[in-house]
Amino acid sequence: MILLPNQLFFEQVEAMLAEGREVQIRMKGHSMRPLLRSERDQVVLSPCTDPARLQPGDIVLFRTYGRHILHRIVRRDGDRLTLAGDGNYRITEQCTTRDVAGVATRAIRASGRTVSFDSPGWRLRSRLWLSIPPWLRRQLLRVLWHTGFK
Repeated sequence: MILLPNQLFFEQVEAMLAEGREVQIRMKGHSMRPLLRSERDQVVLSPCTDPARLQPGDIVLFRTYGRHILHRIVRRDGDRLTLAGDGNYRITEQCTTRDVAGVATRAIRASGRTVSFDSPGWRLRSRLWLSIPPWLRRQLLRVLWHTGFK
């Protein structure tokens, strides 16, 4: 296995997306749990060919302050996007549609099973999780963390 600095890694990811290729990356970090889990899930990114189609609920890889982050769009105001991780109950980020490097289309679980982000099951789980009030999501995340569900 080769480890690359994040900046170099994401430069390559963006180059492949710019060529129209799909890119598969392993989840790193806990901000998208419980739906996507660090070191377990891989996410398949597709090029963002039509920024006008980006909408709340989409999971995107975007650039902000020299970093790349994979989070969900929670609000769109013209070309301005507000994003947050599913596991973040307070923190949001802002970017424009020009900062979006790719759109997540599916996850590959450790078992090899693929979950399409367009599937009714994924959409239902996403809507249910995000409909939980933030204070309760915080408590559920705490319980999940302490039970080893990271």
